[in-house]
Amino acid sequence: MYLFLAFLMVPIIEIALFIQVGGAIGLWPTLAIVVLTAVLGTWLVKTQGRMAMGQLRSSFEQLSDPAEPLAHGAMILFAGALLLTPGFFTDAAGFALLMPPVRLAVYRYLRARITVAQFQMGPGSMQGRHYPGAAGRPDDVIDGDYEDVTPGHRPNGTSGWVDGPR
Repeated sequence: MYLFLAFLMVPIIEIALFIQVGGAIGLWPTLAIVVLTAVLGTWLVKTQGRMAMGQLRSSFEQLSDPAEPLAHGAMILFAGALLLTPGFFTDAAGFALLMPPVRLAVYRYLRARITVAQFQMGPGSMQGRHYPGAAGRPDDVIDGDYEDVTPGHRPNGTSGWVDGPR
């Protein structure tokens, strides 16, 4: 129901804001603002995204929980989508999500409402899994399929991938 209301209300809010701003400053300045925010937003998303990727790499290197850098990356991606969508309301929401304190507040809000059942990472994370095969160890059995591709079985020396001369 909330998603339906968002898809219904956001365009109505955007249209109302376009009418108000366009009436106050005119058509061309309004369009210039929309294009400028898209360009500026693209640049900010690119720089913020690089920082988020650096934080994610760092969390992987240190074998720490990557949830926060992943969440920040997802919010930056969502902010980029909002900034590329023409409108003043979506631009305001997108620029807000590009601010690290706002992203941190959103992350803390969501983290308080989401329960992680299990998280494992590192060398001991595969313990306790069952693998069929000799002695139940994953390195004893390699499952695979094969096909005999002896060169003498193909007509006219073709590879079989294409038809030979007719």
